[in-house]
Amino acid sequence: MFGVVSLFSDMTHEGASSIRGAYLDLLGASAGVIGFISGLGELIGYSMRYVFGKWVDKTKQYWPMTVAGYILDVLAVPALALVGEHGWIAACVLLVIQRMGKAIKKPAKDTIMSFAASQEGVGKSFGIQEALDQIGAFLGPVLLYLVMLFRTEGTAFEIYAACFAVLAIPGAITILLLLLTRRKFPNPEQFEPTPKEYVPFRLKKEFLLYIGGISLFAFGFIDYSIILMHVSRTYTELAAGLAETSALVSSGTLPLLYAGAMLVDAVAALFFGMLFDKKGIRALVWSTLLSAPFAVFVFGAHSVPMLLLGIALWGIGMGAQESILKAAVTNMVPKTSRATGYGIFECSFGVFWFLGSWLLGVLYDVSLPAMIAVSVTAQLAAIPLYIAAAKRMG
Repeated sequence: MFGVVSLFSDMTHEGASSIRGAYLDLLGASAGVIGFISGLGELIGYSMRYVFGKWVDKTKQYWPMTVAGYILDVLAVPALALVGEHGWIAACVLLVIQRMGKAIKKPAKDTIMSFAASQEGVGKSFGIQEALDQIGAFLGPVLLYLVMLFRTEGTAFEIYAACFAVLAIPGAITILLLLLTRRKFPNPEQFEPTPKEYVPFRLKKEFLLYIGGISLFAFGFIDYSIILMHVSRTYTELAAGLAETSALVSSGTLPLLYAGAMLVDAVAALFFGMLFDKKGIRALVWSTLLSAPFAVFVFGAHSVPMLLLGIALWGIGMGAQESILKAAVTNMVPKTSRATGYGIFECSFGVFWFLGSWLLGVLYDVSLPAMIAVSVTAQLAAIPLYIAAAKRMG
């Protein structure tokens, strides 16, 4: 049921992500600003999870925190339709609010998921949830593509605003399904047996090594807003002289690129989640080796096939990130303090995502080769830390 909730939730905010970078660019934001805001949103969205994780562990208010976060998350997206034609500052504020909603809900939601996942295999369970999640992330951009296809009149701004307004529909469905899930499973902690004695939370060395690895990965993993802005500037300009139907990559097909990445994400999440149940953290080594070079193909090559390959590799990295990273925390942190563990993990991830997004956004305007080199090197540098953490866990 949580997977279906996530499906509609991702239709909402991943639909927005498919045009967010191009929308901010249209409203007047620079590459540096887009990189900064994308990173700042992730910083707030992830760093505050430590605070809310501690609060959830203390109060055990799993459902109230989850519902409050979801409401804030899905309301901020359609509100983007209300900003003015030069309202990039207002749009940036709404994007930050949306990430705050995720910060409130994520530790509580992931902890609820981990209780149920303990019965089925954590890698498989988070993989299934992420696969459903990404089906929504595929359908959201496709929905916006259809809106753009049939909304032929009006300025580019008016078409984008209509897209964000339509996303209020899956947002409302998300809240209704979430309340239904809460009614059906009011006490999710009963899925997992409570330890006979209290086990306090400690920062074990394998957890610290793991945090170091995922932080390097986050630093080098370029936010899709920058990818979308690059595609919008480079490929749609090349297509401007062609009929829309003659150009594979054009302003009208931008949402479909993201939809394709989300489909790859869904398959990768399921595959690497199941691999995690067999191989543990070592599964992250394979996924990172596979996805790390995506920037070379997206930003270094100038052909549509190479662009599509790069976006597919980016989708593999996202899928592994969303399934394995959460599953590993479940195995490392005891039940009584798991929300705190998720909070620490996601706080560090968010800080480094922010720093990386900001730096990579600035480097985009200065030197594309330097941006590519930093991205690939940082992700590959995470691998030795993954291996060290896996060895300590046995």
